[in-house]
Amino acid sequence: MTNLTTLTLSDGRTLGFAEWGDPAGSPIVIIHGTPGCRLNRHPDNAKIAALGARVISYDRPGYGASDRNRGRTVVDCVADVTAIVDHLGIDEFAVTGGSGGGPHCLAVAAKLPQRVTRAACIVGVAPYDVLGDEWYDGMDPENVKEFGWALAGEATLEAELTREAEAMLERIAVDPANILGDFEIPESDREILSRPDIQQVMKEAITECVRNGIWGWADDDLAFTMPWGFDPASITIPTAVWWGAHDVLVPAKHGEWLAANIPGALTRVDTSGGHQADPDTHIQRLYPWLIDGVVWSD
Repeated sequence: MTNLTTLTLSDGRTLGFAEWGDPAGSPIVIIHGTPGCRLNRHPDNAKIAALGARVISYDRPGYGASDRNRGRTVVDCVADVTAIVDHLGIDEFAVTGGSGGGPHCLAVAAKLPQRVTRAACIVGVAPYDVLGDEWYDGMDPENVKEFGWALAGEATLEAELTREAEAMLERIAVDPANILGDFEIPESDREILSRPDIQQVMKEAITECVRNGIWGWADDDLAFTMPWGFDPASITIPTAVWWGAHDVLVPAKHGEWLAANIPGALTRVDTSGGHQADPDTHIQRLYPWLIDGVVWSD
C-alpha cells in the first residue's frame, strides 16, 4: 500500500498525502496520531466511499514521505494543511485528529474558522503547559517514560525512540496485536488490536511512518511538551471532543480539560473504552456528524 501524492511547499519541504473514499465526496482532513502517517485510516475504503466522504490524510513533517520541519510546534500544521487543501482546490472541509493528531486538528479549527466546517478531537492530548504534573495522571508508565525523554532533550529522545521504533517493528512482524508491548491497556483496546483489518492498517502505517527515521515521532513529543501556539478557547466552529474513560495513553483528564475549555464542545465519553478507536463507531457516528452535522446518539 502506497497511496502517495507529494507536494513541494514554498519553503522547499516535501509533504506527502493520500486520499480515500469518494473523490467527489465531502472533504474531511484526518490527522494521524503519534507515531503514525497518512496510511492510518478506516480499514474499509468502501465504507468511507459509501458515506460520501472524501478523506485526505497526510504525513506530518518527519513521518513517511514528508520532510522534517525541525523545531515545529503544534500550530505549524495549519500551514501544511492549508497547502494541501489549496493544492486540491478545496475551499471548505471538516477536520478530525486522533491521539497526537488531536491538538493538530484543534489548531486547524482555531486558525481556519472560515474554511473548517466542523472539527473532532478523538482521544486527543491536552496542553502540557496548562495541566502540569496532572498531565500524567492515569498515564501508563511507558508513556510517562517517553515524555521524560522529550523533556531531557532531542539527543536523548532520538536515541530512545530509535530503539523503541526497532522494537515496535519487530513486535508487529511477530504479532501486530502486541504493538504496544509493555503497556497495560484495557481489554477494549486489546479487542480492537486483535482485529485482522486493524492489524493490516497498523502494519502498513507503522512501517511507513518510520521509513526515514524517527524524527516525526520525536518532533511530535517535543511539540507536546511546549506551548501549542494557539488557545483552544479561541475555537469558534462546531467541535466534538471524544475520549475513553479507561485510556492509559491519553488519560480521561485530557479529554475533560479540552471539553471544558473549547466553547460549546460536543462530547462523547466511551465509558467502557480506552485509547483505540472502533472504526465502525467512526462510520456510524463520527463521519455523519463531520459531513452533515448529524449528532450521534448512544
